[in-house]
Amino acid sequence: MNKDFFNQLRILDGGMGQELLAKGLVSMGTLWSASANLEKKFHNLVLELHLSYINSGADVIITNTFSARRIRLIQNKVNEHFKYINEQACLLAIKAKNQSKKNILIAGSLPSQRDTYVEDKRKSNEIEKDFLDQASIISPYIDFFYLDVLSSGKEIDIASNVATKLNKPILVGAHIKKNCLLASGETITEVVEKYRNENWLGLIGACISPEIVEKSIDELREINLPFGFKANLWKIDEPGPQQTFNTAKFNEVGTNPNIAFGKRDKYTAKLFYEFSEKIIKKGATIIGGCCETKPEHIREISKLK
Repeated sequence: MNKDFFNQLRILDGGMGQELLAKGLVSMGTLWSASANLEKKFHNLVLELHLSYINSGADVIITNTFSARRIRLIQNKVNEHFKYINEQACLLAIKAKNQSKKNILIAGSLPSQRDTYVEDKRKSNEIEKDFLDQASIISPYIDFFYLDVLSSGKEIDIASNVATKLNKPILVGAHIKKNCLLASGETITEVVEKYRNENWLGLIGACISPEIVEKSIDELREINLPFGFKANLWKIDEPGPQQTFNTAKFNEVGTNPNIAFGKRDKYTAKLFYEFSEKIIKKGATIIGGCCETKPEHIREISKLK
């Protein structure tokens, strides 16, 4: 793909897991959105959601592999389906692209390999193995990897090196806290200076509130890379892992995260447009939504192109 793809304004898709739950997905334990890949009766939900985002103006759709990391499959005793769950996510994204007949790109979601929103403090070789196991399955089906809500420079570096070994470009999705630092305590500037990879297409704030986007945008402007956001619409600024590696229970019916985090029911698509317009005026060229954003939010911001 063109390494300058994000040099002009591009629209990413919106939330996946929360929209699947809203449309009838019953998730088990920490599988969350990955439950839809495992059970064929939910495949059409994924397909239809991808199509909704494409038809709403998304230039990029992201595979439903965020919760398909191995640890979540182990927790829920479905690890034997690891390859199937990840492959199905990719095949459903491809099917949506083909049905749409639109020239969109497919990004492979490569998430943190332990708990979300916190730093993975394991040894580098353990983290690398987990990234490589998942990335190797996803890679043949995608245009580039999206490092999906990573919380430390170390994880970003390891995942970037894995993607590079697989000859894929990379969009970095760094999760930024309200103090404008990653969970590791690093600044975005420090991460870019230490770990920048020639295959990076850009860097965005990933699954962060609109307020944190606004607080961090001035630093993002200075990194000399295409930048932007995938903003969530949780009610709280700093979500944490609901079910951690140590507390997850096998076959427990997954709690909808918005019970813990809340959701901004009054944050309309029009408000999302106005927020996005402000960030674009600061130079952002990569905009999209994360948890609790819907196709109507993407449809509205696509008018900014």
